[in-house]
Amino acid sequence: MLSKLYAKWMYSWETALTTRDTNRIVRPLEWGFDWLEDFSPLARAANPHLSDTPVADDFARMTAVNRDIVARADEFFGYETPTDFRLERRHPQLYPTNVRPETLEEDAELKRQAETGEIEEAEFLRFTSPIRTRYPENDQVNARWYPAHPDTQKGKPKQAMIVMPQWNADAFSHNALCTLFNSFGISCLRLSKPYHDVRRPAELERSDYAVSSNVGRTTEACRQAVVDIRSCIDWLESQGYEHFGVLGTSLGSCYAFIAAAFDQRLQVCAFNHASTWFGDVVWAGQSTRHIRAAFEQSGLTQDQVREIFSIVSPMSYMERFAATPKRVLVVHATYDLTFPLKYSLDVLTNFDALKIDYISKVLPCGHYTTGETPYKYIDGWYLGSFIYKSFKHLAQAKTAPALESPQTAKAR
Repeated sequence: MLSKLYAKWMYSWETALTTRDTNRIVRPLEWGFDWLEDFSPLARAANPHLSDTPVADDFARMTAVNRDIVARADEFFGYETPTDFRLERRHPQLYPTNVRPETLEEDAELKRQAETGEIEEAEFLRFTSPIRTRYPENDQVNARWYPAHPDTQKGKPKQAMIVMPQWNADAFSHNALCTLFNSFGISCLRLSKPYHDVRRPAELERSDYAVSSNVGRTTEACRQAVVDIRSCIDWLESQGYEHFGVLGTSLGSCYAFIAAAFDQRLQVCAFNHASTWFGDVVWAGQSTRHIRAAFEQSGLTQDQVREIFSIVSPMSYMERFAATPKRVLVVHATYDLTFPLKYSLDVLTNFDALKIDYISKVLPCGHYTTGETPYKYIDGWYLGSFIYKSFKHLAQAKTAPALESPQTAKAR
């Protein structure tokens, strides 16, 4: 009886949080072949301005594009290391994605404090993304830099995490986790996802272009995010870092998973809310109901939406992810209405089938309520303790051979 009452209360709270924003826009379906034509000949052939081939069936064409790109995913997520890495200092800003009065007041107060010098400037890693879009501001990658104090790094390899918050996160989301990891001697780059905070085009209130009913643009945003993560590791390596991890929440976990599948340098992976198929979350999640509406209006089904988002689905790269040993944490929430529970459990089922070594943690809340008290502290404990233990293990494995005497090493 109590469990049913708790579930009812939690679902009500979760629904209230996912429906409080009034600036979600139902945009018409756009296939977005033009966003993928630089890579896929099939996408290029679908553009009537570039080919005489008639477009008889856009769904069949996009499905074929997905198959083609997944088969050549090494190329798709490949890149050339940026040459313009730089650190810049500026006052942090909120970049809110909702128009609630309390959020706008917080934003205004931060701007006032910056003008009066009441808050300090922060350091940000900037570089030009190897994946270019039509939005110059989006192509300037932004990652707030949290270097660990040298005293906390003594006697061990330099270690760093890349942290990617949820879809539509403001610029302060997950900063507290970076500070926590710093206390462990782990440096952090808090990476702004494509179309988020300072990278968001001025025409948008929300980070709509990262996930939308424009299929090609959504796919290209994922490609850019994965390449940006890998580019951040390149910079960290140039600074002498040796051990790398990635933490992603919600949409960030999707990007983090794919990056880890294609970059063996990512040895520590924390997925804070995860799912197997991108399209299933778009279709079934409360947060993306406005995107589902566009697909439904065009006559698409859930199965079809799953197919056209195969490129950006962790399930497409599950075996590749499993091929390299990693330290993995998966956190899911029992009352999640954005990443419905069955899709999160499907991640664990596939991990078991592929014999991936992982730790599973469960939150007694939902997706949005993860950010509320007391659940955010439980989540922080799960993430923090896992990151601490995982990097400690890597450091011990690195330093153990150096501690052996020549005689011991020869005997072994």
